[in-house]
Amino acid sequence: MTNASTASPRILVVVPCFNEEAAVAAVVADINRMKATHGLALDVLAINDCSTDNTLAVLKTLDCLYLDLPVNLGIGGAMQTGYRYAWRHGYDIAVQMDGDGQHPAQELMTILQPLIEQRADVVIGSRFLTGEGFQSSAMRRLGIRYFRWLNQRLIKQTIHDSTSGFRAFNRRTLAVVNRYYPDEYPEPEAIVQFGLSDLKMLEVPVQMRERQGGVSSISNTHAIYYMLKVTLGILFVYVRLHRKRSLNLT
Repeated sequence: MTNASTASPRILVVVPCFNEEAAVAAVVADINRMKATHGLALDVLAINDCSTDNTLAVLKTLDCLYLDLPVNLGIGGAMQTGYRYAWRHGYDIAVQMDGDGQHPAQELMTILQPLIEQRADVVIGSRFLTGEGFQSSAMRRLGIRYFRWLNQRLIKQTIHDSTSGFRAFNRRTLAVVNRYYPDEYPEPEAIVQFGLSDLKMLEVPVQMRERQGGVSSISNTHAIYYMLKVTLGILFVYVRLHRKRSLNLT
């Protein structure tokens, strides 16, 4: 990463969008206000993942970069598109901020500071370290506690909010996700990927909001099904990367 004492790191904020016409303009505007307030060398890249509403038309009016995917890749594919863009264009830091307004731009420096100070490779914004702000539904909190337990068993690390999509990566992490990034449920699956890649993960407390527009892809009625599918995904990532790591050590 660029030495923070000599130059500001180049930052790319990746905003994945699927049917976010109601919220994404405010998200981009808030990020740009933080850029001006803190004098950040920052660009916003919105990824339109084949939205069926007017998201693309809205993006074309905003002060941001945007990519219009020709097919729907889901959140994992959309985010890897953004991370590969960051890697290939020489950014020092990439940040994920959802297009639905759940991640307040006012918390951006909380996410960035540990990377700027080179104290971590991955920084995850957690709703649960202080218990402030929007805490999600009881069913989802139960699932998140389960994933915390599963991570502890697999990689011997405690991540309280493994489903948080408010996270930032340094250049070392970008090299990892440029090669491979989980596609279907990337946030919890990537925790295992980072642990097996010997990346230093750090959680920081942030206050999140309820989504400001659009509809969540995960309802309470599908929460158990979601947990089972994510568990299988996490175990697949663990077996795949653990085997690869074992082969590299022999």
